[in-house]
Amino acid sequence: MEECLFCKIIKGEIPSEKVYEDELVLSFKDIKPEAPVHVLIIPKQHISSINDLNEDNAKVISHVFSVAKIIAKKLNIAETGYRIVSNCGEDGGQTVSHIHFHLLGGRTLRWPPG
Repeated sequence: MEECLFCKIIKGEIPSEKVYEDELVLSFKDIKPEAPVHVLIIPKQHISSINDLNEDNAKVISHVFSVAKIIAKKLNIAETGYRIVSNCGEDGGQTVSHIHFHLLGGRTLRWPPG
């Protein structure tokens, strides 16, 4: 099976502008930002979507949210507010089959998003 785009980024085969990295996750700037601050947070373990979470791999998701808090503070949006979004499946807007979370901020975000 051919590796996914995000797995290649994790391995350093495709460059990214890293914002945060530890043993479980990688965060980098989105190449098509939808807000002044738009980073992706991805687990280093390949998990295709939310539908593929189980008892063995779900723990990384709580870590993603802990990391989001760290990144928001680092990027000066913790106090003003931010949004965390994860799309699941084609109709949900997921375009890369590797679970990921968009952290958006730096401006007033509207609802509904579209």
